[in-house]
Amino acid sequence: MENKETYWSENIRIILICLAIWFVVSFGFGLLLVEPLNAISIGGYKLGFWFAQQGAIYAFLGLIFWYGHKMNKLDIKYAEGSK
Repeated sequence: MENKETYWSENIRIILICLAIWFVVSFGFGLLLVEPLNAISIGGYKLGFWFAQQGAIYAFLGLIFWYGHKMNKLDIKYAEGSK
Protein backbone atom coordinates (compact mmCIF):
# COMPACT_ATOMS: atom_id res chain seq x y z
CA MET A 1 0.00 0.00 0.00
CA GLU A 2 2.81 2.41 0.86
CA ASN A 3 4.43 1.73 -2.52
CA LYS A 4 1.24 2.75 -4.33
CA GLU A 5 0.92 5.97 -2.32
CA THR A 6 4.55 6.90 -2.96
CA TYR A 7 4.11 6.23 -6.68
CA TRP A 8 1.07 8.51 -6.86
CA SER A 9 2.68 11.27 -4.82
CA GLU A 10 5.65 11.27 -7.23
CA ASN A 11 3.26 11.17 -10.19
CA ILE A 12 1.31 14.18 -8.86
CA ARG A 13 4.59 16.03 -8.26
CA ILE A 14 5.58 15.54 -11.92
CA ILE A 15 2.15 16.69 -13.09
CA LEU A 16 2.32 19.83 -10.90
CA ILE A 17 5.76 20.67 -12.33
CA CYS A 18 4.36 20.32 -15.86
CA LEU A 19 1.38 22.53 -15.01
CA ALA A 20 3.63 25.19 -13.45
CA ILE A 21 5.86 25.30 -16.55
CA TRP A 22 2.78 25.36 -18.78
CA PHE A 23 1.36 28.31 -16.81
CA VAL A 24 4.62 30.28 -16.87
CA VAL A 25 5.14 29.79 -20.60
CA SER A 26 1.56 30.40 -21.75
CA PHE A 27 0.26 32.98 -19.27
CA GLY A 28 3.51 34.48 -18.02
CA PHE A 29 5.49 34.82 -21.24
CA GLY A 30 2.48 35.03 -23.56
CA LEU A 31 0.48 37.63 -21.61
CA LEU A 32 2.11 39.13 -18.52
CA LEU A 33 5.66 39.58 -19.79
CA VAL A 34 4.83 40.25 -23.43
CA GLU A 35 5.87 43.93 -23.36
CA PRO A 36 9.37 43.40 -21.88
CA LEU A 37 9.90 40.40 -24.16
CA ASN A 38 8.89 42.42 -27.22
CA ALA A 39 12.04 44.52 -26.72
CA ILE A 40 13.98 41.44 -27.90
CA SER A 41 13.75 40.28 -31.51
CA ILE A 42 14.22 36.77 -32.94
CA GLY A 43 14.24 36.32 -36.70
CA GLY A 44 12.59 39.68 -37.21
CA TYR A 45 9.74 38.92 -34.80
CA LYS A 46 9.28 40.32 -31.32
CA LEU A 47 10.03 37.71 -28.65
CA GLY A 48 6.70 38.25 -26.85
CA PHE A 49 4.80 37.59 -30.07
CA TRP A 50 7.04 34.59 -30.82
CA PHE A 51 6.33 33.05 -27.39
CA ALA A 52 2.60 33.55 -27.80
CA GLN A 53 2.56 32.02 -31.29
CA GLN A 54 5.46 29.55 -31.52
CA GLY A 55 7.42 29.28 -28.29
CA ALA A 56 4.52 28.03 -26.22
CA ILE A 57 3.90 25.22 -28.72
CA TYR A 58 7.55 24.14 -28.56
CA ALA A 59 7.47 24.27 -24.76
CA PHE A 60 4.31 22.15 -24.68
CA LEU A 61 5.85 19.57 -27.00
CA GLY A 62 8.94 19.49 -24.82
CA LEU A 63 6.73 18.97 -21.76
CA ILE A 64 5.00 16.01 -23.40
CA PHE A 65 8.31 14.26 -24.07
CA TRP A 66 9.72 15.15 -20.65
CA TYR A 67 6.59 13.85 -18.92
CA GLY A 68 6.73 10.60 -20.90
CA HIS A 69 10.38 10.12 -20.02
CA LYS A 70 9.83 10.81 -16.31
CA MET A 71 6.80 8.51 -16.15
CA ASN A 72 8.68 5.68 -17.87
CA LYS A 73 11.43 5.98 -15.26
CA LEU A 74 8.85 6.11 -12.46
CA ASP A 75 7.00 3.05 -13.81
CA ILE A 76 10.23 1.09 -14.03
CA LYS A 77 11.26 2.15 -10.51
CA TYR A 78 7.97 0.99 -8.97
CA ALA A 79 7.58 -2.11 -11.16
CA GLU A 80 10.90 -3.41 -9.81
CA GLY A 81 9.81 -2.71 -6.24
CA SER A 82 6.52 -4.58 -6.60
CA LYS A 83 8.12 -7.88 -7.65
